[in-house]
Amino acid sequence: MRLAILPTPLVEAPRLAEALGVRSLYVKRDDLTGFAVAGNKARQLEQLLDEALARGADTLVTGGTPGSNFVQAASAAAAWAGLGCHLVLAGSARPARSHPNLAAAVAWGAELHWTDDPDRGSVDGALTRVAVGLVGRGLVPYVMPRGGANATGASGYRLAADELLAQLPVDEPPVVVVSTGAGGTLAGLVAGNVALGRPFRLVGASVSRSPDQVAERVLALAREVAGQRGELAPTEADVQVVDARGPGHALPSHEGDLAADLALRTAGLVLDPVYTAKALAVLPSVVGDGPAVFWHTGGLLDAVAAFLQEPT
Repeated sequence: MRLAILPTPLVEAPRLAEALGVRSLYVKRDDLTGFAVAGNKARQLEQLLDEALARGADTLVTGGTPGSNFVQAASAAAAWAGLGCHLVLAGSARPARSHPNLAAAVAWGAELHWTDDPDRGSVDGALTRVAVGLVGRGLVPYVMPRGGANATGASGYRLAADELLAQLPVDEPPVVVVSTGAGGTLAGLVAGNVALGRPFRLVGASVSRSPDQVAERVLALAREVAGQRGELAPTEADVQVVDARGPGHALPSHEGDLAADLALRTAGLVLDPVYTAKALAVLPSVVGDGPAVFWHTGGLLDAVAAFLQEPT
């Protein structure tokens, strides 16, 4: 089920590199995957849709926060594939203005279920309960975890590692920095990097959990991806995660705001305050003297939400 337009561009950003104080910088433009406003989620959803259809599913079930990029991307993918979509959202329905991601999900036909608990973890158990209810109605649901972060979704980024290696114009191994939430994107890249002989060093910028928690989850997922493909299993040394949370998940940071402003003014890149801005902010501290790649995962509607909140 091809959603993304691949390969996405790898472009040099010399003015942004100068502004950040790094020697050279390339940007992997997965904000341009070309499906809805899914960004990096398009690669994951291709794999997840394939599995859902192979199992005879007629309905996708997933969830997260009301502002989740994945929930709106999953809703768009379900509509495109002719499937139903049920979203389990942390918190409770409120009449206040909704996040653009939630508004998009509703526009694409998703049905909403609220946990009445603002904790993101409340979604996990509720996914199973909603799926059981759908089975009782005669439907065939396919449940995707928050962020699409399982081995199936992560395998989309195992393939993306091949794509990056084919595009790199430098012989010196670069440092690749990518924002990390649920961990699926980084896990796929780790599995791919190891399978390819470790041609780059990966650094995940954790925006929602402690680096230790993220590293443990990423390693487990990466090993599962590698095992499914019969490839070399990653080790703990293959997973490097740094703390980019700032004041907390989904809360803008001062450093992220500065990085987003630099990216817009020097490279025309729109970064969101939840993921990509925070990842770019930590890039200068982790790349050293070599070339760097910033993996732009998207998040356009999060950026729009931030713009709408700024005073005019």
